[in-house]
Formats: sequence, C-alpha cells, structure tokens
Amino acid sequence: MSIVVRPVARLIDEFSRLPGIGPKTASRLTFYLLRAPEEQALALAEALHQLRESIVYCATCFNITEQSPCAICRDEGRDRSIICVVEEPLDVLAIERTGQYKGLYHVLHGAISPVEGIGPEDLKIQELLERLKTGPVKEVLLATNPSLEGEATAMYLARLLEGTGVRKYRLGFGLPIGGDLEYADEVTIARALEGRREM
Repeated sequence: MSIVVRPVARLIDEFSRLPGIGPKTASRLTFYLLRAPEEQALALAEALHQLRESIVYCATCFNITEQSPCAICRDEGRDRSIICVVEEPLDVLAIERTGQYKGLYHVLHGAISPVEGIGPEDLKIQELLERLKTGPVKEVLLATNPSLEGEATAMYLARLLEGTGVRKYRLGFGLPIGGDLEYADEVTIARALEGRREM
C-alpha cells in the first residue's frame, strides 16, 4: 500500500518526466504547489493549458508561434537571402537576444543521433531543402550545437547543400569571454585557433 496520495504521486510522476527533473526535485515542486496559494497553482495549470492550446509551429521556419507564419518570417525588414539553421526554438531566442542577426531561421527540431534513433528523416531537413528551391536564399548559416550530434547534423547538411549554389557557413566556436585558457578543453582551443582573426 502506497502512503503517497494518488494525485500527489501523479504530479510527482509528471514532473519527473521533464528533462533535468529527478524524483527529488519533482517531489519538492509538487509539495511547493500543494502549499502555495490556490491562485498560483491554478495560474500554472492555466499557463500549461494555454501553451498547448495556442502555440503552433510556423509553416515556413518551424519555430514556435501563436500565428503562422511567425513574426520573424512575416517581417519584411529581415534579410531573406540568408537562413540560419538551428536545432531548437530556444536557439532562435538565443541568437535573437544578440540583436546581431537579421536573416531568417529554420528550426530542425533536433539533431541527428543514431544512439537515440534520430535520423535525418526525423528532422525538418526536407522542408529546408524545399525552402532553398523556392526562395532567394544565397547563404545558409549552420548554427547547430558544437556537440557530436550537432556536428554530424551540420556535416550532413553541408553535404546536401553541395552543388546548390548556396554558400554554407558554420558558427564560429572558441573560447568564451571571461574564460581561462587553462580550463578549456583541447577541442575548444583547437577551434579558437582555427577561427583566429587579424587585429
């Protein structure tokens, strides 16, 4: 016989399914909500419901949006000759926060990972190729993560783009601002050396 009340156990189980949330954190969150004012718990429930009801994927770039096409794709001031390819919608937010990029995006919704059973057909790669055929795109910036999966995805896309006449670029990687050389790994230092620039 379980000593945990069924609704409590269910919420703990649901929180545990979220990435980065283990059983202890799930329990803390559940009991926090149990003690919180009713309005706070109901506001969370409403926010989750609204998230599922009102968010769609942009039919053009596959970013999350409330209206398709998304605000970025509708913006006539954006440079339509360049597409930045990212793994997830969070990556769009990170790049947009810099205020430096003025082109369009394409969200793959993942990266190639044979270990997890994710192949090219599971990503929005075919949709990217269709965009390149129909649009005025001259450059593709491959901004996948500097992980094994991200690198494999970028290399796969680079091969697919051979012979299309579209120029391919990769985000520069290297040492972070404020980082110490002694703590950087060999791959990061090697990338920083490759990406060196004249001063």
